[in-house]
Amino acid sequence: MHRRQFLASTAAVAATASLPAALRAATLEDAKISALFDAFFQEGVDESPEQATSLGLDTGARAGLKSKLNDYSAQGKVDRLDRVKARLKRLRAIDRKALSPNSQLDYDVVEYDLSRTVDSETRFTFGSARGNFQPYVIAQRNGPYASVPDFLDTNHKIANAADADAYLSRLSAFSKALDDSLARQMADASRGVFAPDFALDTTLAQLNALRKQPAGSTVLVESVTRRAKAAGLPGDYNGRATKIVEGEVYPAFDRHIAAITALRAKATHDAGVWRLPDGEAYYAAAVKASTTTELSPEDVHRLGLEQVAEIEGRLDVLLKAQGLSQGKVGERLAALGARPDQLYPNTDAAKVEIITLLNGQIKALDAKLPKVFNTLAKAPVEVRRVPVFIQDGAANGYYQSASLDGSRPAAFYINLKDTVDWPKFSLATLTYHEASPGHHLQVGVAQESTDIPLIRRRGGYSAYSEGWALYAEQVADELGVYEGDPLGRIGYLQSFLFRAGRLVTDTGLHYKKWSREKATDYLIATTGSARPRIQREIDRYSVGPAQALSYKVGHTKWAELRDRVKAKQGAKFDERQFHDVLKLGAMPLVILERVVLARA
Repeated sequence: MHRRQFLASTAAVAATASLPAALRAATLEDAKISALFDAFFQEGVDESPEQATSLGLDTGARAGLKSKLNDYSAQGKVDRLDRVKARLKRLRAIDRKALSPNSQLDYDVVEYDLSRTVDSETRFTFGSARGNFQPYVIAQRNGPYASVPDFLDTNHKIANAADADAYLSRLSAFSKALDDSLARQMADASRGVFAPDFALDTTLAQLNALRKQPAGSTVLVESVTRRAKAAGLPGDYNGRATKIVEGEVYPAFDRHIAAITALRAKATHDAGVWRLPDGEAYYAAAVKASTTTELSPEDVHRLGLEQVAEIEGRLDVLLKAQGLSQGKVGERLAALGARPDQLYPNTDAAKVEIITLLNGQIKALDAKLPKVFNTLAKAPVEVRRVPVFIQDGAANGYYQSASLDGSRPAAFYINLKDTVDWPKFSLATLTYHEASPGHHLQVGVAQESTDIPLIRRRGGYSAYSEGWALYAEQVADELGVYEGDPLGRIGYLQSFLFRAGRLVTDTGLHYKKWSREKATDYLIATTGSARPRIQREIDRYSVGPAQALSYKVGHTKWAELRDRVKAKQGAKFDERQFHDVLKLGAMPLVILERVVLARA
């Protein structure tokens, strides 16, 4: 425990001396758990140099972390699980019954995460089985080869010589991270656990795309060169970085490419994790982990089919009003998306235009938010393009939270590999999902909340956050953003249809044993989206089983809870007060339901 935390908790304990016995017991336990959660947060930052940098906490006593990367080794995985077990034991030493209601909530949320991590990681020892499961150490979306270059370019600040030198140290450490992750993947491969052939094809394409560049042209060298120059730093950072990439990083990439090429020769085309050791149980556990419910794969598949049918019925009416009455709903959406008036040219200028449009949409909606929110995120958010060197394997859009120290704004990344993926009528709802009132508002409010400990301000549950972001698309519609814009409303419902279709395809791949092709064709036929975009999505579900379920399962729960509270409160219902639950931080859906109904 840090000295400041110790003094604060000691003062809190001393102040309870004159309180009634029952209240004094609760306050003593509250002080203990507050100090424990502070310790958990600080320990987590110390154990993850990359998180320390992302949060802006790699300064002062932690300045040494700025020269390091995370531990990607097999032993590092073992050590992380041991630390989780130790933290769970320390938490369970607290008397939950003696805690105040708010502290009991904090206890329950953290205990949920720790206990399920221990159970899952102990049973399923390959890949990762904490939070959203990832069976493959290396795939088109997994591994330091894909994450570290972007991290160095966008998270590692360079304001002075020490920062630039730390960048070079991390660049040198990159080769060990690559080798450690490869060793883990090859150990898993000996048990038959490695990605399917199409995922490895994309992985190899991304590895080769960086490797085949002259070292000095890579983002690894260009980033430090450009930013050191902008900071007015003397010294040959270009030459030093080039030497590291050529002498250390590229040989590690060559080892990656050789090993993944050998795995590709042995890979199957089967997309589902049912083919892995204990694969059916792995997927069933992944469903529960990502949805934070007790739903089975069969439950989710059936829910998906029901919701697809319901949303198609709503879209049918809107499409007919636009003169689109022939063919299935998906066919009509595809026809709308192919209309010349809905397409941007696939040029850099058009991509800049799209980003400018999205930033304008954020600003316009921000003015409407006080109608339904008491609390808004203070940190700014900006739209950025997914880096070109990872766009083939990246999601179509994703959010990155702001740093805690305020030095880096939040960002909404959009994948602009091909603008045909983004017809004009579909863009607004994506903005509301990733920015405000979606991820940025939810994450920002929690991160800035003074009602919960730091460890929970940064905590995340996919079904809560992705469900909220989809619910936020609904809130934007209710705020009137599509008044006079019937095509925009169609895009909004297409987004819902897309997420409902995910319930069907993800369970189809991993539970029903669908082929990659069947899943792709189903989602294209259902949503009318472009094949390249849908192919990236299906390939994403193949290497990240069950995460895609969290969106519509989470949205269904958020919408259901609001309806239940509204029915209970009647005319007294205040949507702003309902939304204030965000200040209590992310939590599993099974706990969210209890909390929301208790507040009603």
